Order: sequence, then C-alpha cells, then structure tokens
Amino acid sequence: MSTAHERVRQTHQPTFAELYVPKLVTVLREGYGLADLRADVTSGLTVAIVALPLSMAIAIASGVTPDRGLYTAVVGGFIVSLLGGSRFQIGGPAGAFIVLVSLTAERHGVDGVILATSMAGVFLIAAGLLRLGTYIKFIPYPVTVGFTAGIAVIIFTSQLKDLFGITLAGKEPGEFIPRLEALAGALPTANHSAIAIATVSIAIIVALRALRPHWPGILIAVVVAALATWALSLPVETIGTRFGGIPRQLPSPAWPSFSLAKMQAVFPDAIAFALLGAIESLLSAVVADGMTGRRHRSNCELVAQGFANIGSALFGGMCVTGTIARTATNVRAGARGPVSGMLHSVFLLLFMLIAAPLASYIPLAALAAVLVVVAWNMAEKHEFALLIRSSWGDATVLLATFLLTVFRDLTEGIVVGFALGAVLFINRMAEMTGVEADAPLVQADRADFANGDRVPYDSHLAVDPDVLVYRITGAFFFGAASTVGTVLDSIADTRKAFVVDFAAVPFLDSTAANAMSRVAAKASRQGIRLFITGASPTVRRVLLTHGVSPPRAKYRETIARAVADIKGARETPADEPDGLTES
Repeated sequence: MSTAHERVRQTHQPTFAELYVPKLVTVLREGYGLADLRADVTSGLTVAIVALPLSMAIAIASGVTPDRGLYTAVVGGFIVSLLGGSRFQIGGPAGAFIVLVSLTAERHGVDGVILATSMAGVFLIAAGLLRLGTYIKFIPYPVTVGFTAGIAVIIFTSQLKDLFGITLAGKEPGEFIPRLEALAGALPTANHSAIAIATVSIAIIVALRALRPHWPGILIAVVVAALATWALSLPVETIGTRFGGIPRQLPSPAWPSFSLAKMQAVFPDAIAFALLGAIESLLSAVVADGMTGRRHRSNCELVAQGFANIGSALFGGMCVTGTIARTATNVRAGARGPVSGMLHSVFLLLFMLIAAPLASYIPLAALAAVLVVVAWNMAEKHEFALLIRSSWGDATVLLATFLLTVFRDLTEGIVVGFALGAVLFINRMAEMTGVEADAPLVQADRADFANGDRVPYDSHLAVDPDVLVYRITGAFFFGAASTVGTVLDSIADTRKAFVVDFAAVPFLDSTAANAMSRVAAKASRQGIRLFITGASPTVRRVLLTHGVSPPRAKYRETIARAVADIKGARETPADEPDGLTES
C-alpha cells in the first residue's frame, strides 16, 4: 500500500505510558466544563434507564440472581469508563455472555462463574499489556456476524420458558435441540397471563421505538408490566417470587473462593470469557468510533476490561464487557466523555439504594420479552443475508460459525470460523496466482518510453490540498482490513475529495469491503467526495454488495479521470459505470 504523495517527516512514537493513559485523563486535559458535565449527567441517566432492566434480565437468563447483573453494571461499568481507552464505552453485562455464563453456572456454580470472571480479568490485562488487542481485529467479518447471530438464536430459545410461562417437570436442558423438545412437550402448561404480559411488553417496546425513539421503551414496558401484575394480581412468576427481591446495597468486596483444582476446572471458561469479552468490547469501541469520528486505543481498553472483570468478581458480579447498544445510546444521548459512563453506574447504584423493593413486582415474562427484542436486534439479519449472497466462501465461514455456535460451542465456532477464513484466503490466493509461459520471474529493466504509454509526472497532484490519492496494493483481506481501514478513515479528514485506487488489488473479502463501507459512510457524513478507481468487475461487485455505491462512492477507470471530475474538467454523472461492467 502506498500513497501518491508521502512527505518525509519525523513521527512521534508514543511511549508505553502514553498508550495506556485512560481516555478520562485525555478528556480532562482537553478541558472539561460545567456544560460538559450537564451533558454527561443527561446521557448517563439515559443509559442507566436502559441498563437497569437489561442488567437484571441478562443475569436471570445467565442462571444467576438479578442483583449480580446490577453489581456487574455498577462496579464493572464504572471501572470500564474510569480506565478505558474509549471515551464513550459503556460496560456491563452483555447478552452475548448469556450462553457462556449459564453453562459455567450449571457446571461449576455461581462461585465458579465469579472465579472464571476474575481469571478472565487477569487474562485481559495480560493481553492488553502484550498489545494483543490489535490482533483481535483480524477476526474475519463473517465470523463476527456468524457467532453474533448464533448467540441471538440461543438467547431467544432460552427465554421461551419464561416468555410463555411454561412449567417443566425437571430442569431445563442446556443443549439447543433437547431444550426445544422439552419446551414443546410442556407447552400445554403455558400461562396465558404470562403470554399476555410478554406480548404487551414487546408491543410497547416496538411501538415506542418506531413512534418515540428517544423514550426509554424497555423501562416503560417493564414498569407497565409490573403495575399490571400488581394491580390485577396476575398469577405470574416475578423477581420476588423466584429470587426474593434485590438487596438495597452493594455487598462487601471479597475474593472468590478458589483452589488450584477449581482454577483448573474453570480455566476453559475463563479463556472463553476473556476471548468473547475482548471481541465484544473492541467491536463496541469501533461502533462508537464510527458514530463520533474519534479513535479508541484497543490495548488500553483491554486492560480496563480486565480490571473491570476483577472488580466485578470482588463484588459478586459476573463478566463485564463493552455493550454495543448501550454505548450507541450513550453517544446519541450527547455524551462528552467517560464521565457519562461513570455516572450511569452511579445512577444504577442509587436505584438499588432507593427503589430495589419495587423490583420484586417485575414479572419474569416482561424481562424475557426484553431479551427477545435484544436477540432480534443483535442478530444482524441484514448483514447475515448480505454475506450469504456475497460469495460461497463468506457463506461457508458464516454458516459454519453460526451452526457451531448454536449446536456445539461458541469458542469452537469462533476458532473453526477463523481457521476456515484463513484456509479460504489461501485458496483464493492460489487461484489468483499464475505463471505465464514466456514471462520471466524477475522483470527486466525497460526504457522509459518503450511501451509508448508513459504519463508525465504531475507534481500538482502530489501537493494538492483538496485531493488525496491512496493506492492499495495486493490482496485486501481480513488480515489487512483493520490497518487499511484505520488509515483511510484518518487521512481523508482534511481533504475535500478522496481517491482510492484498486488497480493493483486482485481481490478483497467481505471484511475489507465492510471496512470500505465504513470509510464511505464517514466520507458521506463529512461531505467528502469518494472515488474508487481501477477496480476489477469482481472487486467492484463485492464493494457494491456491501454498500460502497453511489451516491456515497463514485467509480472511475483511472486516477486521472477521477481527478479530472473532481477538478471539474468534465462533468460525469454520479452513477455512470465509466466503462466498468458487471460480470
């Protein structure tokens, strides 16, 4: 990869300490005033309102008591914002962990979950200090979509029992097919009141999201369900009837009980917690970057996630990670920095101190309805369908990851998906490689004008303050997508037009195309004209499939023609194919 013009300059290499300075310190150094504090109070309260029912629902679905979800959000969420490398990240319990935590709780009990959480915290700190956060970005896009969709399916099926108020004769099976068989067999025991509460709760959430998107639909649905259950004395299971309510204070910090044998037993679970926590937190940070144009520091974020998990375990909580939906809510609510995330934890603590007794009236069917909506939203249905249509290779990786996550194990799905992605990349490179019969292995020198197509050097283009030309050379795949995407995302900030040349790119995969889609979206938001030049029909088709299309991006045959259009030398319609045809 090379730019059309690179000035020789000395760049400051950040020190180790600078790489791990929390974003909170950066924000305070930039200047933090009363107006910023007011904005963070508002956004922190908004996020706390969203996080309150979600934290309890996720904890219950994970096989632990609802108060442990609140401990996780209060303690873990505060530490993530205090020490993190993303200024907008909101930490807490996440739906993606429901599968792992419930399996760990079933095998090793709540003490095993707490011990595995603390061990995962140590692993995350080590990963951050070893600067492994960069490598997590190498996970192919189909793998991410596949395991996220798989988790969504598992969350949905795990909530069917409470959603319909079904009574099982024995313990609910953990495996996918046996669970569905057991629920189907016990369907005649369904509680009509629970079904009504779940239906109304889902309807309220969906309706408010469409009609009043800024209203806290989840909290309103839960409050309405609790009021209806209390006023009508509905015969449904509530937090109070199953768990006896929620404590009104945080427990005293204490180390989880452990022994060498116990640590060995939960070691695989701790590794899974750390791996998924790293992936989820960095995905959430990337989403925040895309919404705000800021840049997180992945290794600093991993260290913060590690300390947050240790802190959560000390107070009896469970796994902490960055939460995409709550982080996005934080940004949309006008947050200015990490203070918003810290205040969200403070507001949740105030709820525990003041209003915890009211939680006893919350019906479990309403919390199940909340998680059903969460599962529907996290399934990434559009991206799933897009990857299925994209290519057989992406579809294979996606489906393998998805099916293994649902029917086998999350960690197994991620590992196999990544391995398949690597194998498919090797296969694609082998298909792209050929040897011509009469072509020398090393090209000989040739005269400047030997082929008659030499173009004079244009020094004006190299120093043009408004146009930036960037050339990508070689396979553009998941291993390079993060690095190239970051470079493209940052160097175009100060230019009015941006040309990316794909003439030397033999192929790109869905991860690279997704990175280009983010670049195109940012350029469109900032009013920067983006031109793609030299793309082969195959490369162009992949880019168009992933949304790199007019009017966000325009396609031209050559750099010269793109620059001519930018300079107004000749007018060309935005959607003109410019000689490039689909094949």
